[in-house]
Amino acid sequence: MTFVISGLSVSNGVAIGRALTISSASLEVNHRFIQEGEEEQELQRLFDAFEIAKKELFDLKKSLPEDAPEEMEAFLEVHQLILDDPELQKKPIELIKKRRLNAAWALTTELDDLLDNFETIEDPYLKERGADFRQVIERVLVALQDSNKKEETTKYQKLDRENSEVIIVAQDIAPHDMLRFKELNFCAFVTDLGGKNSHTAIVARSLDIPAAVGVKNASMLIKQDDWLIVDGDRGVVIIDPPQIVLDEYRHRQAELRLAKNKLQLLKHTPTQTLDGKKIVLMANIEMPEDANDALTKGALGIGLFRSEFLFMNRLHGIPDEEEQYKAYAQTVIAMHGMPVNIRTIDIGADKNLDTEVETITSDISPLGLRGIRWSLSEPDIFLEQLRAILRASAHGKAQILIPMLAQVNEIEQTFELIDQAKKQLDERGIAYNPQIRVGAMIELPAAVFILPVFLKYFDFLSIGTNDLIQYTLGIDRADSSVAHLYDPLHPAILSMIYKVIHDSQDVGKSVSICGEMAGDSKLTRLLIAMGLTDFSMHASQLLTVKRELLKSDMGKLQQALNKILTTYEPQVQAKLIADLSKV
Repeated sequence: MTFVISGLSVSNGVAIGRALTISSASLEVNHRFIQEGEEEQELQRLFDAFEIAKKELFDLKKSLPEDAPEEMEAFLEVHQLILDDPELQKKPIELIKKRRLNAAWALTTELDDLLDNFETIEDPYLKERGADFRQVIERVLVALQDSNKKEETTKYQKLDRENSEVIIVAQDIAPHDMLRFKELNFCAFVTDLGGKNSHTAIVARSLDIPAAVGVKNASMLIKQDDWLIVDGDRGVVIIDPPQIVLDEYRHRQAELRLAKNKLQLLKHTPTQTLDGKKIVLMANIEMPEDANDALTKGALGIGLFRSEFLFMNRLHGIPDEEEQYKAYAQTVIAMHGMPVNIRTIDIGADKNLDTEVETITSDISPLGLRGIRWSLSEPDIFLEQLRAILRASAHGKAQILIPMLAQVNEIEQTFELIDQAKKQLDERGIAYNPQIRVGAMIELPAAVFILPVFLKYFDFLSIGTNDLIQYTLGIDRADSSVAHLYDPLHPAILSMIYKVIHDSQDVGKSVSICGEMAGDSKLTRLLIAMGLTDFSMHASQLLTVKRELLKSDMGKLQQALNKILTTYEPQVQAKLIADLSKV
């Protein structure tokens, strides 16, 4: 039966494919498609894990002390009965054979279905029995995970994104999980939760795939293997579409591909406005290997290297100085002398570090110990990172970018640690650029109001509009219940952005925008009107923004700015901004 559900549009385009439903529980395990021909091997891993779990239960029961409560033995016997039930393996076996899911993924899919069934039971006692199944399956999963660690490498099956038919449906997907699924080359995703500017949405745009977030109950309404159309432009998901609708959307997909191909013709065109103002377009990246993609798409530098992604999804602790140095140096060398702004680690509420190091795995609120606050609280780790960046500066134009600053003493401590890192390298006789440029993220309202301090200490500034909007308007961008209040065009936001650009340029300091606003071509003319000449965005957005810049006249646009900045009625302001497209 065809039906339509709606959420927020966060990444444009159209995707057509079959649903791959992922539950919160199943996000905890490694997901991968096994290679064709590996089915028997994966089935054996599953059977072995069951046998390990059975032996553990047998040993536990055998070792029960004589005075152990009778319930304990009965409890273990119930779990043994569940493990011995061939029905428990039936669906995972089918998923491994037919869909080539790895064993852990197949097993958690079965767990999700079982738990859903128990949720429908009204009898409270029977309903609680779902916990027994969860505990039994988690025991098998632990056995599977242990065997995973013994594997030398994990190879993901590479799918052709153009032809793939995988659309991920989940309650929510954290950015680090998104990177994990990136290897599967899914063509779209749909989530129950999330706002337009959550990090999950940002990653979707960076991957240049359609997405709809905040689609309430999507993960309950959409079933495994349902045919879906994701209309990213409207934030709409069509389940089980009729043929005529499928044909219409396939036609639209073809048109979008044609438009994308036309954009490629702009790749080597110099970026300047109609009145001759040169604009610098840089890229935001997460990993060193992204640098080559940025380069081929015409980026003139890396405006934002989110170094925290080097620290995420790791099983054996954080990267040491040497590993970080290699990653930063690889990026710097790849950019052939163009600037690379390496932002020091910026963990946050939606970017926790998944490691086994307890001290840095935590739930951090947007107002908590994050960004530079966390780095200053862990000086040894911060010094390691600073030394690694400094060493990379010997290979090109590496620059240090500091996030989340608001206090003068934080700035002073940061520079003291940078000096200390330089001294440590001097003592070790290791080369670096002693004149390395240091920049600051402007992403807190407090930073805007003490801007002269920032302009005194730092060589350049970068406006992080995502957090600046979040903290100015008091909106948690990961909270779907308030996502509609997240407004990049709020008069307070526009005034602050203009002030930072104007005051920085007034004293000859360069300033860029690296937040989501930079990559939104609908806002390009507004930012040009404010005098912005340095943009940084995901590489996939570079050509769309360039196309808009090539059609813009900065001088004429600036004449319309004053009226926009002094208008506080949203509808009037929206019309004035829309009129910029006619200038």
